[in-house]
Amino acid sequence: MKHTIASLAAAFVLFFAALPAQAQNVRITPVGSHPGELCANDRALIFEDPSGVRFLYDPAHNVTGGDDPRLGDIHMVLLSHMHGDHLGDLKLAAPGAGSCANSQRVPATNSTTAEVAAAKNAALVMTRAMSGFVGSRVQAIIGGKPVEFCPQTAGVTTVPVATVCASQTDLGGVFIARTANAERGVEISIVHASHVNNAPPELLSEAQRSAFKADGMVFEYGPATGFVVRFSNGLTAYLSGDTGIHSEMKTVVNEFHKANLAVLNLGVNPGIFVSGAHAINELIRPASVILTHVNEPATEGGKLRPISRTAALMKQIRPPAHLAISGRTMEFDGRGRCVSGCTP
Repeated sequence: MKHTIASLAAAFVLFFAALPAQAQNVRITPVGSHPGELCANDRALIFEDPSGVRFLYDPAHNVTGGDDPRLGDIHMVLLSHMHGDHLGDLKLAAPGAGSCANSQRVPATNSTTAEVAAAKNAALVMTRAMSGFVGSRVQAIIGGKPVEFCPQTAGVTTVPVATVCASQTDLGGVFIARTANAERGVEISIVHASHVNNAPPELLSEAQRSAFKADGMVFEYGPATGFVVRFSNGLTAYLSGDTGIHSEMKTVVNEFHKANLAVLNLGVNPGIFVSGAHAINELIRPASVILTHVNEPATEGGKLRPISRTAALMKQIRPPAHLAISGRTMEFDGRGRCVSGCTP
């Protein structure tokens, strides 16, 4: 009997000793135009896995360049699609410059995505069509050295990588990144988004601009995408990209991947403010939601503006909805629950 009690006591000690490691959280930090606010042009977010893997999602117009001090180490850059407000045909003049409704931006000749990737020696995680474009801009920055596919061992890329590389993934593909001493990696799946994917004319060659203008066409780089990211603590985050409502939110994101956190882009078109609640409540059904890409000054003094479209949508969403406030780090556990830094 004493032996049994001692064994149970030892088991409980081991169980509770393991809890801190299992309870480590994913840190998510929005990088926006105005510190402490969610503004019209805000898109970019930094994700940090408990293992140390860090990536930037859609650099957009929100960084001042590859040397933006808010970035820190970046092992991967994820790009959902080629529109200028995600690829980054402009860059932020300075944090707080301009208004929350219209931040002050200046041209980014090679795109903010390429600038960050080149400065951080990051892996380009996006479809091959998009990484080909971004890779050509990285080459222009680093002196012409070609961007190769990322090295892999048993299907896993160890980060940080030695130099900028491309993930060699497409729609439906999976890229796994892991730090050298970690037991588990971060799995990034590319999923469907219902959106167009044309490149900003300012970043195309003069010959391309002239040819497409003459025929009334736009230059598209394959499908627009979203991502499902499975972190080492069990958190599974759906990054919607720019999208309208679509059936794969239920069949792929919910039923297959079982995403428990959704990062939803609003302001893509007026329809997403109408269909967003249905997408969250009935299709994706996550434990929590982060709202970004609002195309309006959603906050003032760090507080939600009650007359905003964002506020109206938040009243309709059943799971806890949190705002992507620039510079405010949110922490999520493996179940998709915010445990620190989130707005009510």
